Amino acid sequence: MTEFENPFAVNQVTFFRVVLGQIGFLRQGMNILRFDNETGWVEGVATFWRDRLRLNPRLRICLPSGHTPNPIFAAMVRAVQQKQVSFQQAAVFTLDEFGGLAPEDPGRCKNALLEHLMNRIDLPKAQFYALNPDAPDLEKECRAFESAIGGPLDLVLLGLGLNGHLGMNEPGSSVNSGTRRTDLHESTIQASAKYVSHQQLPRWGLTIGLKQILEAKEVWLIANGAKKAEIIRRTVTGPIDESVPGSLLRKHVNCSLFMDAAAASRL
Repeated sequence: MTEFENPFAVNQVTFFRVVLGQIGFLRQGMNILRFDNETGWVEGVATFWRDRLRLNPRLRICLPSGHTPNPIFAAMVRAVQQKQVSFQQAAVFTLDEFGGLAPEDPGRCKNALLEHLMNRIDLPKAQFYALNPDAPDLEKECRAFESAIGGPLDLVLLGLGLNGHLGMNEPGSSVNSGTRRTDLHESTIQASAKYVSHQQLPRWGLTIGLKQILEAKEVWLIANGAKKAEIIRRTVTGPIDESVPGSLLRKHVNCSLFMDAAAASRL
């Protein structure tokens, strides 16, 4: 295997030249990082994430739950266990949360993050902030969450919905939307079935808004698998508008899209 084929064997400066100069390109301000396979994609995101933590141990990051980021979380767990990085000074905020699920339901975003990342790294419990859909006053809960975030987040990690949603910011969400209660589109409701073991699918949720996402200092959009190829095409090459929230990230000053070859197949 050549040095180019294994960019993770080289130093950071060479890695950035290899990825951004040979694998990536710019699309209206969005860095496009395309990897040959899922293994490379996972290690690529994890490499960048480790670097961010080393440069800024107090990193304030917003994270999604779901099947897409789980392999990346596993890589970060290994990095902590091997003492490559530490989350001891960091702060983590949940991107969103399903409403209508029992507090202990494994499908809750908080519970999934606890299982796959939080309970396995050295982040102090007090530095993990989760949206609570069971709060008696949801408006107050959302404002309190925004207050906890404070200024712009250092980094937001996002999956991309099949309809282009970011978090639970469904198509049509305003670029000025803040943390709030949202009704889920039918495609999102059906997609939630893979996270729960029952038929009571969530129909609403709480989410940070597009305003918080677009104001973040850095945003990473992650996608893998052929099923994401069409929405990736629309996100990267289609019109920039609220009908595909992911497309709005092309206006962000520091956004990167991490894809495997299957997700990038229609570009």
